[in-house]
Amino acid sequence: MNRVVVVGAGLAGVRSVEALRARGFGGEITMIGAEPHRPYDRPPLSKAVLLGTTDSTVVDSDLDALEVDFRPGVAATKLREGVVETTGGELPYDGLVAATGASPIKLPGDGPQQVLRTIDDALELRARLTAGTRVAVIGAGWIGAEVATAARKAGCAVTVVEAAAHPLAVALGPVGAHTAPWYGQVGVDLRTDAAVASVDHGGLTLADGSSVEADVVVTGVGVRPSVDWLAGSGIELDNGIVTDEHLRTSMPGVVAVGDCAAWWSRRYGRRLRVEHWDTALGAPDVAVATLLGDEAVYDPVPYFWSEQFGHMVQYAGDHSGARLLMRGDPDDGGRWTACWITGDDTLAAVLSVDRPRDLLQGRRLIEGGQRIDVDRMTDPAIALRDCTAA
Repeated sequence: MNRVVVVGAGLAGVRSVEALRARGFGGEITMIGAEPHRPYDRPPLSKAVLLGTTDSTVVDSDLDALEVDFRPGVAATKLREGVVETTGGELPYDGLVAATGASPIKLPGDGPQQVLRTIDDALELRARLTAGTRVAVIGAGWIGAEVATAARKAGCAVTVVEAAAHPLAVALGPVGAHTAPWYGQVGVDLRTDAAVASVDHGGLTLADGSSVEADVVVTGVGVRPSVDWLAGSGIELDNGIVTDEHLRTSMPGVVAVGDCAAWWSRRYGRRLRVEHWDTALGAPDVAVATLLGDEAVYDPVPYFWSEQFGHMVQYAGDHSGARLLMRGDPDDGGRWTACWITGDDTLAAVLSVDRPRDLLQGRRLIEGGQRIDVDRMTDPAIALRDCTAA
């Protein structure tokens, strides 16, 4: 293998370049990115950047020392075996890393709507979050809550519109309802069971015919994997680029990482596509090992965190099909943790609110697969690490 092309210049892309050099690859590396920027981290966009504590989240990586031909502002448009077609011409390859991420969904309507995916999005939105500005946030998920947090700190009048019965319904199920009081506590008007019919000039029209007036509309209803450039290529697509547990795609010499990859998890026995920073950080080393002919398996415990309304919220695992147990009472205003347990009494997932030790210890229990003493686990005074069954 003499030449590797990395398509995508986010964290997953630059970590793939680093992994190639760390594993001794001495050939040519070309990395292209659709944005005109050097690689940067995305999690701070809805946190530190939006709050005004930083203007840059550039990844600390010396691309010159890595001897990578980095081409910003160049997007992939098509793939055929051995060649990537781009807006800057054709790039032949022996190995390809697909790391094109995901793109935010927008809603119908002819009114302006902001999204939050890029550094340019964050800086533009931050400039508009001024005292007294009426801000409507569509979606009470992770991004919606963080945008609402920043907007209130800037003195905006904030309304959050959520189609489900409570916040974080898709991500957490019924547990998300425990975060609903946080909105009112900081003066955010949370409207649930409120689907948006259209984004209009001056605000929103809801499905029931009512309206929400706003100077700024922020749409935070999710993303779709950026895989249009692979249409007709023959690569299998299903909610992203389908890969095996080695991050190998259906096309020889092509691996996929990050938000665009739908990988098979041995741990959970199903395909996952995880849109979190931790995935972009950890997957590239496995993908590169696979590309270079080594044996490696990607099977992490997914991890994510959010800072919203003065709370640190951390999640690890996958709770699909597991039963819920609570540590602490969310209604008493203090710290609490939600644990999901499998049928054989192992820990499947953990959500901690202002209890970082629970998250750390719970993640280790998930990785280890130990059986849990359920009665001890529901007592928040007992450390999670001490809740394994005898």
